[in-house]
Amino acid sequence: MDNQKTNDSQINSANKRLVFRIVVCVLILAAGTGIMAWLVTSKKPPVETKTTERALPVEVIKVRPEDAQTYLEGFGQARALNRVDIAPEVAGRVIRINPDLEEGKIIAEGRLLFAIDQRDYRAAYDDARSAVIQRETAVARLEKQFELEKKRLGTIERNRDLARAQYLRAKRLFEANQVGTRSGVEQAERAYNAAVDLADQLEQAVALFPMRIKEARGALAAARARKAAAAARLERCRVVAPFTGRVEFVRLEKDQYVAPGQRVLTLADDSVLEIRVPLSSEDAGRWLRFSAGNHGRAWFAPLEPVQCRVSSTAHGNTNFWKATLDRVVDFDPKSRTLTVAVRVDARQACSSEPEGLPLVAGMFCAVRIPGRTLRQAVVLPREAVSFENTVYRVVDGRLRTTRVVAAKTQGDRVFVSAGLKPGDLVIVTRLVNPLENSLVDYTLAGQDEGEGS
Repeated sequence: MDNQKTNDSQINSANKRLVFRIVVCVLILAAGTGIMAWLVTSKKPPVETKTTERALPVEVIKVRPEDAQTYLEGFGQARALNRVDIAPEVAGRVIRINPDLEEGKIIAEGRLLFAIDQRDYRAAYDDARSAVIQRETAVARLEKQFELEKKRLGTIERNRDLARAQYLRAKRLFEANQVGTRSGVEQAERAYNAAVDLADQLEQAVALFPMRIKEARGALAAARARKAAAAARLERCRVVAPFTGRVEFVRLEKDQYVAPGQRVLTLADDSVLEIRVPLSSEDAGRWLRFSAGNHGRAWFAPLEPVQCRVSSTAHGNTNFWKATLDRVVDFDPKSRTLTVAVRVDARQACSSEPEGLPLVAGMFCAVRIPGRTLRQAVVLPREAVSFENTVYRVVDGRLRTTRVVAAKTQGDRVFVSAGLKPGDLVIVTRLVNPLENSLVDYTLAGQDEGEGS
């Protein structure tokens, strides 16, 4: 009984503690809810601020299509158009040298360059000349003898005819009238036979004279050829300048023995310089000015001789020269390049600056060649056109991306052939990933006051 009372008392205590805890939790929750409600009602709303969109400051140009002159640019080395390696044509010892035969000096046309000992060649020429005189005398002798033998043949033939007539008469008189003797007839026959034999021999000799004369004339022609060859070798002992030129290379000393074909010097004619310029075949096909027709040949048509501009690539060199486009030199299928030649006259090779250097062989140059005219193109700065061939326009004060057709890039300019209309405003300020439809504040390039939006 006592144990039951103890258990009931413990249960009542536990229930009271549980009720107390529940009450405490409810009070805490009510207090929190009240505090939260008080905080919510006591919080002041934030001050509203008005947001404004910031405009991008840019420069623009107004599109005005125009005819644009295109250019092709390339590089090449100037060289003399005519350049000749000179070598002796006969062997021998050098006995004389022009005192001006030094690299860099100019030697006039026809001036002696060097001379070779000609004594052996003079003797050979004299011998050949004597042989010609002998052959000429032999031909003349045969021709004279031929004329005399023809006259003699006429006399011999007349004697033969007389001997025949005498023989026939003696034979007829003896056989018909028994006049004379048989020995007399036989003697007349022997005289006739001797006359016939002499006439035949002389006739044969006369018939051979034309062949003998022809053979002698052939020998005379051969002798004259040997004389001409000897004269040429004698003349080649003196080597003269074939044109007025600059000595570019010389390796020659007095008393030096030279052999035929041995290069001893080089002359360059600087009156006309040529520069060979490789160009992209694609650019050349689109922009080079070719004449109509190719003259029935599977090769490039002649180029129009347009005036080109040549400038030195030396650092800080501002010299430039006028040149003329001449021809297509070569096509390289491996690199797909077309090589053209431009020529610079000596008068044009003078410096454009009073104290500048002239254009000379060996200089590496930049060449600008006028190409075809691009009709109604829009010329933009290079930085205004992206690599994807897009530009930024201003439309209703907003930035718009527009795709264009870039026909040609030339230096710091791009020629646009399609995608823009007259009056369009194209942004020329360099922008990095701008947001499409961004608000812009634009200024016309080259003006102080802008048109904002």
